Amino acid sequence: MWMRLGKWVGGSLVMLAMSAGTCLAEVGVTPNSITLGESAAFSGPAAELGIQLHAGAKAYFDMVNEEGGVHGRKISIQTADDKYEPQLAVANTKRFIESGSVFALFGYVGTPTSNAVVPIFSQAKMVFFAPFSGAQSLREPFNRYIFNVRAGYFEETEHLVDQLVKLGINDIAVFYQNDAYGLTGLDGVQRALKKRNLSVVGTATVERNSTDVSSAVAKLLPKRPDAIIQISAYASCAAFIKEMKKGGYTGQFHNVSFVGSQALARALGNDGVGVGVSQVVPFPWRQANPIVNEYTKAMKKAGIDNLNFSSLEGFIAAKVFVEGLRRAGPDLTRDKFIKALETINLSNYDIGFPVNFSASSHNGSTFVDMTAITKNEKFIN
Repeated sequence: MWMRLGKWVGGSLVMLAMSAGTCLAEVGVTPNSITLGESAAFSGPAAELGIQLHAGAKAYFDMVNEEGGVHGRKISIQTADDKYEPQLAVANTKRFIESGSVFALFGYVGTPTSNAVVPIFSQAKMVFFAPFSGAQSLREPFNRYIFNVRAGYFEETEHLVDQLVKLGINDIAVFYQNDAYGLTGLDGVQRALKKRNLSVVGTATVERNSTDVSSAVAKLLPKRPDAIIQISAYASCAAFIKEMKKGGYTGQFHNVSFVGSQALARALGNDGVGVGVSQVVPFPWRQANPIVNEYTKAMKKAGIDNLNFSSLEGFIAAKVFVEGLRRAGPDLTRDKFIKALETINLSNYDIGFPVNFSASSHNGSTFVDMTAITKNEKFIN
């Protein structure tokens, strides 16, 4: 028999799971279960990001659960919709922690939402695993409780700028979301250009969860840059591309991975052909890659035909999380889990995607690849 006891410590509610034999167990862990908390956009203009990321993660966890779980424990995820708004993410996170039923936080979507909850999970000493964000604020300074499975926006923007400049494209503008996410991407582009003795030729913004791009179009269209790097979500990026093309713009559009590739292609339709997107996971249709092959089979088993970059990222994140649980052993605690994750590196873990953690770095990957939208909302690599 298990019961839960609550105790206020330093202004925070700490929950302890206790067996009838007075043996303390980790919060969110029972002899046969492990519960995670996920606050993400499940409705609103960025909903596809949360829905797809969660679908991929759940497909992997379900597969593991069918095989008996990890050390006899099955994994479940409590989800909460934050609509990609920081204040809702804060409320959801506090609720997860105060409930005393969550072992770790998993798969949060976005920079502004993730940044908003850093003080909360840090104080609670709860692992914050695989946020769908490349923000530098989640990488520096080092935070023992944050584990990033994807490359950062600095790696993505460096790759984008490098590819463009090598093609002789130097006049580059930036369309970005007016928040921490957009500013991080803008900073990344500016750093990459500065390394090459270049600078951004123009910038324009859009508000989070908005598709009002009229002022951005009015600002950038007259400049006619050779290329525009976009740091926003799919709805606003699609609206901007459509309006710029209506205005006669013929230059290139490039996006970072957070945009939501499939959702962007769907929103653009015929206007999407040639639009570039950097990716931080392998090409989801390349079956020769071991992780893609496993992902494809798991999604098919889950009855999901729509393969995409976001759900593959969720699948990879779930697989790495489970590897950490396995290495932590049957007597699971957060501290043991953290130390187990820190042993996962390129020398002992090969899944077709590079994961390289250590005690001094929780930034698991620097992998970046380039894709472009083709006809019929497909992608080429």
